[in-house]
Amino acid sequence: MAEPRGPVQRRQDALARLEQDVDAWVATADEKTGTPYMIPLSFLWDGTTLLVATPAASPTARNLQATGKVRLGIGPTRDVVLIEGTAEAVPDAEIPAATGDAFAVKTGFDPRAETNEYLYFHIRPRRLQAWREANEIADRDLMRAGAWLV
Repeated sequence: MAEPRGPVQRRQDALARLEQDVDAWVATADEKTGTPYMIPLSFLWDGTTLLVATPAASPTARNLQATGKVRLGIGPTRDVVLIEGTAEAVPDAEIPAATGDAFAVKTGFDPRAETNEYLYFHIRPRRLQAWREANEIADRDLMRAGAWLV
């Protein structure tokens, strides 16, 4: 097992993953039944929020609009970034052109070109955890209440 990274290095590594990775597992839950729902979605990180897009009629869109709560898993299980956040919907027609273009370039997918209505969601991290091995689990929290701890 490798030596544990310090919090500063783990923050740098988590930010690099947010900037370079394209896909995340996105978990939501039905407001009434609590039924979990998880799907992979592509994302764009702007330095403050993650931007995802999904069909407006999808369970993910319904859950995000109803609760505003989301959890994302980015990276492999031995180099994971977990994010708990709040989501705000933006109809595809209201997304700024530059933002939509940046999303399309990074993800290789442009929801604005689809025939079905899509919603974009700005996800603001409230808690962020990152670890590789068991020796980093104790100090895995890098952000709480939307503020970096390091």
